[in-house]
Amino acid sequence: MSALLDLAGIAPAFPDPTRGSQAVFRKVMEAMARPGVIHDLGFAPDAPQGLDRAAGAIALTLFDFETKIWLDPALRSGLAEGWMRFHCGAPLTEDPKAAAFALITDLASSPALTAFNMGDAKYPDRSTTLVVQLPALEGGPQVELTGPGIKTEMTLSLAGLPDGFWAQVQANHEQFQFGVDFIFVAGDRVTALPRSTRVTIKGD
Repeated sequence: MSALLDLAGIAPAFPDPTRGSQAVFRKVMEAMARPGVIHDLGFAPDAPQGLDRAAGAIALTLFDFETKIWLDPALRSGLAEGWMRFHCGAPLTEDPKAAAFALITDLASSPALTAFNMGDAKYPDRSTTLVVQLPALEGGPQVELTGPGIKTEMTLSLAGLPDGFWAQVQANHEQFQFGVDFIFVAGDRVTALPRSTRVTIKGD
């Protein structure tokens, strides 16, 4: 990895970093508090090639010099990596268990969920949060969500998930209070799935 950045190729971030990041943070917290509800981040700036607007906005808001990031190999050594290094200053790691966040654009080739930090008895909150970029947040096979933040149940139909993904999510929930949390993004939109949410696959 080169230590030098071509600043001429770095796209801008929020025009007002404080207000922009605060607005995104509120949306992400709302998404975590109400699993399965989809929120809009269309007010965020354009992201570099390989990243949707919502993924870029979350990186600008949550990634900083104190958070190690596992970056999808498809994004490494490209415009997205340079953009995040410049605007976020976050150190990258190739060890999934060392990552506070993972930014994934290809779930089919990413490590299994158990490869990331699941937290431990002393620090269950220090598990990895996976930011997963998908083709769409609707139109895929339906699952039912129940748990904290959901009055009765929610239906979620994320598109572009690999076979067996929801089974991994169910196993992740069974380890609660350990496990990873998820932020799903597509285009300008974001939804979240904390480890406390129970997923029922339709037909089970």
